[in-house]
Amino acid sequence: MNAALLLIISAVVLVVGYIFYGGWLAKQWGIDPSRKTPAHELEDGVDYVPAKTPVVLGHHFSSIAGAGPINGPIQAAVFGWVPVLLWVLIGGIFFGGVHDFGALFASLRHRGQSIGEIIDDSMGRMAKKLFLTFGYLTLLLVVAAFASIVASTFGNTNAAGAAIEGAALAANESTAMISILFILLAIAFGFFVYRKNAPIGISSVIGCVGIILIVVIGLNFHPISLSYNTWMWVVGAYILVASVTPVWILLQPRDYLSSFLLYFMIAAGVFAVIGSGFSGNGSFAIPAFGDAALKGVGVFTTGTAFPALFVTIACGAISGFHSLVSSGTSSKQLDNEKHAQPVGYGSMLIECLVAVISLCAIGFVWTAAANGEYASPTQVFAGGLSAMIGSFAPGLQSTMYQMLILAVSVFCLTSLDTATRLARYMFQEFFLDDGQKYTDATGYKRILGNPYVATAITVVLGIALGMTGYTKIWPLFGAANQLLAAIGLLAVCTWLGAVGKNNKMFYIPMCFMLVVTICSLIQTIIAKMKAFTSGAADFWALIQAAIAVLLVVLSVVLASIAAKTLLAQKNGKTA
Repeated sequence: MNAALLLIISAVVLVVGYIFYGGWLAKQWGIDPSRKTPAHELEDGVDYVPAKTPVVLGHHFSSIAGAGPINGPIQAAVFGWVPVLLWVLIGGIFFGGVHDFGALFASLRHRGQSIGEIIDDSMGRMAKKLFLTFGYLTLLLVVAAFASIVASTFGNTNAAGAAIEGAALAANESTAMISILFILLAIAFGFFVYRKNAPIGISSVIGCVGIILIVVIGLNFHPISLSYNTWMWVVGAYILVASVTPVWILLQPRDYLSSFLLYFMIAAGVFAVIGSGFSGNGSFAIPAFGDAALKGVGVFTTGTAFPALFVTIACGAISGFHSLVSSGTSSKQLDNEKHAQPVGYGSMLIECLVAVISLCAIGFVWTAAANGEYASPTQVFAGGLSAMIGSFAPGLQSTMYQMLILAVSVFCLTSLDTATRLARYMFQEFFLDDGQKYTDATGYKRILGNPYVATAITVVLGIALGMTGYTKIWPLFGAANQLLAAIGLLAVCTWLGAVGKNNKMFYIPMCFMLVVTICSLIQTIIAKMKAFTSGAADFWALIQAAIAVLLVVLSVVLASIAAKTLLAQKNGKTA
């Protein structure tokens, strides 16, 4: 298969999906440009802050991207390029796009509140409490995993304490320095745009120039050298502050500026794939339907195509984390309801394009990856694309590698910050009544509903988990994240039914994702228990099995409540 042709066909399919299926969804649900959005109705200067569409799109896209659309396709390439590509395209258009767009739209009609409040409206208070518990556990895994990934790309040691030396150490220190400077740049950008009313166009140009300058500085001057554990505590302190500050100070400007890095990464990927393809140097050696002998080797995942493929590829097809971003932060910033399609549905399909680029990257270095020469999917992604560019422009290869590594690290930090803020929202919602502020509550609810207390608890738990290393967390995160997607689908489905709108486009995606993820979790439970009882695994395996059991029980209960609700709606009764 020619990688350039694969990328072009995929891009065309995604554009057609956005125009026709995305447009059809907007009409079915009744997107109303004249309706006042929560950002205007409830503007408070902290969480509810109207923003221009490019800014919201930048925030949303940067937050949902992270390392997901890179890690998943590369790890799942062992199943073959055909299954991976089909799941990315079909999943993105008919599963993920519907999920993200639906969650954003439902939240817009619920004063910018979370999926938990949407569930409360259609399925009742108990279902809401169960979802908030489930969602919070998943977000703790997100915080732990992404904090660990960030610390690994910044530190002079790895999670096990082993020293990192040579070029790898210089790359980590440069990435850390650039990331710190990037945060300072974002704060300055936010100040001038939101407090001095600087034009967004001119500010964007200056911001992009600033990004280039801090990259040059970071590549040549990186005096900060800290261990993995130290960076974990630094990251914890950062997200503790970042997730409670007004969104205009850091979240909006940082995510907007980081989106330019993401756009650069996509442009570099397209340049690499098309350039190598048309120069006759393009290589795409992935078997159409995989190589069973490579499962578990190097960066590749294990298990059978069903359910492993659909759990491994999350962000590039459908991801539960996206619904939390849609209903947690993006819905509080949307200036007009008509922008929900480009922000919610469009961002998902752009992420699908990143997933296809990732597939092309591993296709170029397939032999090296199959020989276990890469330590992580991020290295495969940066190494594959930079090698493609090097095949026709050798002088750019090393610079492109460093820039791509930096881009992935920035997105992980962005997702980490957003995940902490979302976890804070859910923690508060669990203890406070609908519309209630923590200052109006009494007793323990007033204490636990305090945003600073909720954030501190989340950060401590997340960082403590992350200290164990993301490799121990990631296996559970994949299934939990996809199960969250199934629950997000059923939440929006039941709400649409309750308000009399077409919800049939949700039936197949939500049923499929429930079956896939429950099967995956059951496999995990069996495998972990066997490993623990045979002495082949430590106590952590037992903890993973216990969390998996809890997730299965919560999902089954929520699914049964949703089924009863949908049946009652079909019979013309109230749920």
